[in-house]
Amino acid sequence: MQLETPVQGTVWKVVVKVDQTVKAGETLLIIESMKMEIPIESPRSGIVRELLVTEGEQVKQDSVVAVLEVA
Repeated sequence: MQLETPVQGTVWKVVVKVDQTVKAGETLLIIESMKMEIPIESPRSGIVRELLVTEGEQVKQDSVVAVLEVA
């Protein structure tokens, strides 16, 4: 399952690591857009298989930022 950003902005903080198990609703990373912090949360429980962004990176709306293997 690919996770996308709902807005354009800057990756402010990456909270998880590759191969980490996450629960539905858990924050994976935080995007800063227009001085607002927007958490990107896991829609389902699973394992983070890929992180496609790093802190400080600019992202466009609907950019894929992570790949989650759902449980």
